Amino acid sequence: MSPPGSSRLLRVRRLSGLEACARRQILDRTAVPDPEVRRAVASICRMIRRDGDRALAEAGASYGGGRPDPRVTPAEISQALDNAEPSVRKALEQAIDAVRRHHETQKPSASSHETAPGVRIDRHWSPLRRVGAYVPGGKAGYPSSLVMTVVPGQVAGVGEIAVATPCDGNGRIDPTLLAAAGLLGVEEVYAMGGAQAIAALAYGTESIPSVDKIVGPGNAWVTAAKLEVFGACAIDLPAGPSEVLVVADHTADPRLVAIDLLCQAEHGPDSPAVLVTTDPGLAARVETEIARLLPLLPRRDILGTALADHGWILIADTIHDAVGFANEYAAEHVSVLTADAPGTAAGVVNAGSVYVGRWSPESAGDYATGANHVLPTGGLARSHGPLGVDDFGSWRQVQTLTREGLAAIRPVIEELAAAEGLDAHRMAAAMRFDPTTTRTPTDSEEA
Repeated sequence: MSPPGSSRLLRVRRLSGLEACARRQILDRTAVPDPEVRRAVASICRMIRRDGDRALAEAGASYGGGRPDPRVTPAEISQALDNAEPSVRKALEQAIDAVRRHHETQKPSASSHETAPGVRIDRHWSPLRRVGAYVPGGKAGYPSSLVMTVVPGQVAGVGEIAVATPCDGNGRIDPTLLAAAGLLGVEEVYAMGGAQAIAALAYGTESIPSVDKIVGPGNAWVTAAKLEVFGACAIDLPAGPSEVLVVADHTADPRLVAIDLLCQAEHGPDSPAVLVTTDPGLAARVETEIARLLPLLPRRDILGTALADHGWILIADTIHDAVGFANEYAAEHVSVLTADAPGTAAGVVNAGSVYVGRWSPESAGDYATGANHVLPTGGLARSHGPLGVDDFGSWRQVQTLTREGLAAIRPVIEELAAAEGLDAHRMAAAMRFDPTTTRTPTDSEEA
């Protein structure tokens, strides 16, 4: 928090002067929920696995987000689509089209090559049989997240996609979300949320078939549940609070920097917002703009908490230093507002999604460009990327050898198998040439 009496909304530090503990404080975000949440979630998951539909109904009544019969009927989906405002329907159609066109470019292709004459390896990709898409909801609806999780699966050719989303206290699901489901032809939607929804998808119940993989964002309880069920089914990745890092220099418009920080910080009180700039004057102007904009925004209380607890302005000596910190931080969203925005952005290699220049707001990617907005958080962008078509399938390798090919690599097999003490491995190659081979020759026999 800022010192008492301070008018500052974000903490300001010089990057080169940060002590190791302060640097760790900024970098130390994690998508893994705290142990108490994980213990509670483990109990919920065990209950769902053991008692199925009955436990799901009890959890929905206790924790919210569910209704006695979670299955959303086709009539509910059709009615929501019929009642959608024409402008909303058009926006959904355009978003779906953009997301589909972008993800069509990601379809994996098979490969085949020989590592030696007569030794061929083929690599094939196949879509998953059944996927669960979790879409946050309850107090608000996120039809864009339904689009982002369903369309790549459809492009991949997934046979069945089951959508889980929380309902409100009256058992109602956001109608725009259901309209999006109708436009996409999704027929399997369940009104259930939180850890119990993840467990139901992973383990299955009497009325809900289990899935092979679960994708989609969610709160700490959803994330903890995804980690808990991993192994019973696959997951895309754990999702922490939404986050943004802006890299800016003296040419940046402070209004755009301010709104780009607020754009992601309004997701929740635990959403980090970080500005790394080479211009101390810009830092001051950005704070002024944030103070001006904040009272105008409906989620100002959430924003105030997020900025106070998780907001930083870091002054870098050079753009090179700023980009270096951005790569160390590995943010979900990185906005680049510099004189040479494309050149600066080229150096950002650890990020979920990068937005280049003044005409590239984060909200464009959230809704309309076609890029996926299900992104790695908490530093996972160092090793993970956006949700994509390849997340909805799996690779297999097919190996085909001729007699000559096996003969050529037989010495390698036998030497390494012997070195590891795995004689059946050696015999698996040797017996194809000499069916009487049953044991490793002794040194005297070889002599």
